[in-house]
Amino acid sequence: MNERELVRRLQAKAGRAPGLALGIGDDCAIYRPGAGQELVFTTDLFIEDVHFLRVSTPAEQAGARALARSLSDIAAMGASPRFCLVSLALPSWVNRKWFDGFYRGLLKLARKYKMALAGGDMSHAAKLTCDVMVCGSVAKGKALRRSGAKPGDLIYVSGPLGGWKHKKQPEPRIELGRKLAGKASAAIDISDGISLDLYRLCAASNVAAKIDRVPPLLPGATAKQALHDGEDYELLYTASPKVSVPGFKIGSIVRGRAGSVSYMGRPLALKGYDHFAGNCS
Repeated sequence: MNERELVRRLQAKAGRAPGLALGIGDDCAIYRPGAGQELVFTTDLFIEDVHFLRVSTPAEQAGARALARSLSDIAAMGASPRFCLVSLALPSWVNRKWFDGFYRGLLKLARKYKMALAGGDMSHAAKLTCDVMVCGSVAKGKALRRSGAKPGDLIYVSGPLGGWKHKKQPEPRIELGRKLAGKASAAIDISDGISLDLYRLCAASNVAAKIDRVPPLLPGATAKQALHDGEDYELLYTASPKVSVPGFKIGSIVRGRAGSVSYMGRPLALKGYDHFAGNCS
């Protein structure tokens, strides 16, 4: 395989999304947002032996998972995904079959949300490393943020939790995020566990939180895994009790030290996944 061949293969596979005037094949992609729209951008890394194991992860599943991570961020903003840029560093073990499978899984998920692969970059590395940037759009002034929660708001999760051991393939909550825009007061996706992600939401909003009940669990999962294990990619959000929103109510926002969270009356330790815990001084 060489880079020219790989790029040609992607050009043949990549789709076009509304507003995408120029995609793969030039130095930059060109996108024209609609009137009254704001653009939101996110990027997520997907690294061999950190986010997936090649011996147990089929190529299509790896590609879909790489994109789903970034799409979950778009969902948490209440936005609609428009296109993605994928940078991929390939190790020597990757062959044409695996490469095609990876992009087949990624593009299948992209087509589900009517978004296009607009470009990216390629290189080589000792381990597979992928960076997926997604651009989304949302009505001006309607993007959900982490900083809008207020005392008295109720706390919800979008689905059962259990962490990466019990959820091999996440499903981005794009449709739910769109429904929450203009209704939820704050939102974040659960990538590192409730204990850490709810802390982040509360710290941004300068409030505290109390969890009154165990979140709904995936089959075989424990409450500890639901609270602390990462990669559920469900949404965690708040809303006024006067507003009707879908989801599972687990607690409420209260006054207190910014970022503090209690679980069934006791302080909840920040044991969610942190890439740098123990690695940085």
